[in-house]
Amino acid sequence: MRVRVLYHDHCFDGAASAAFFSRFYRGAINAEAQFVYTGMAHRASQIFDDSLFDGDENAIVDFKYSNNPNLTWWFDHHQSAFLSAEDQRHYEATKTPQKMYDTSYKSCTSYIRDMARDRWGFTAPDLEDLVHWATIIDGAQYSDPKTAVELGAPAMKLTLVIEGSKGSGTVQRIIQLMQSMPLAEIVNLPEIQEIYQPLYKRHLDSLEIIREKSAQQDGVITFDLTGYDLEGYNKFIPYYLHPEGTYTVAVSPSSFRTKISVGSNPWAPVEPVHNLATICERYGGGGHARVGAISLEPGQVDEARRIAAEVAEELRS
Repeated sequence: MRVRVLYHDHCFDGAASAAFFSRFYRGAINAEAQFVYTGMAHRASQIFDDSLFDGDENAIVDFKYSNNPNLTWWFDHHQSAFLSAEDQRHYEATKTPQKMYDTSYKSCTSYIRDMARDRWGFTAPDLEDLVHWATIIDGAQYSDPKTAVELGAPAMKLTLVIEGSKGSGTVQRIIQLMQSMPLAEIVNLPEIQEIYQPLYKRHLDSLEIIREKSAQQDGVITFDLTGYDLEGYNKFIPYYLHPEGTYTVAVSPSSFRTKISVGSNPWAPVEPVHNLATICERYGGGGHARVGAISLEPGQVDEARRIAAEVAEELRS
């Protein structure tokens, strides 16, 4: 039995979701299953190629829905889970107990954990720390900006590796390790430390670059990272530097997209009132109520700056 798992790449919750799903599937469905992983990224032109669904079973975790007839498992918790209204209608019309969607969950990993327990009687007590940290990281449940930015916990160090490593190979190696190894042990592996150390230096550099490039006006922190290879920067740095800010709007180009990141301060002195996923959806993006993003084609920096300025002005209002 060959199981293809499509997961949100370079995302701690995406990796943890793939790991927990694999443990669940092997423990409750087929102990002999072999897993193949494919990392998915949000792009301006998001199309699920049919070739992605080449397993005996095919799963998507922590990523958008596909109407491909070979999709057999789906777990997601994002408000913007459907590429189109047609996809949503397809999901509703063909819904099975193996295709699950619930925006109330802070992490997809915790959603998979609960559904595996409640519907299939599967539990994995040794993965509770993984679920705990997926919920903290994806749900921005940190106690303060210092915890989020200064990377004291093993899970935070691993997040840096997952978000900052090139390609999908390292993330897929971590998915395999997460299924049976504590996070602290994974982080201390020489192969992970070799990747972590230069990324940590880059993290410290990004802190200073964002300090220099960012400004806060009427509760909105803005910055433009054009010219810097920093798309994978720690998203809590703006609030660490500008604790008085409520929202962030940032432009960060990369090789495969031009991204506008829109976020809200979990520790904001003024409670955020805007639904950021709804705002991003107007420009073809999406996300959660408190964090979202818009992806344009590579090179569309001027358009990204125009959209970022519009979004920032709306948030200031």
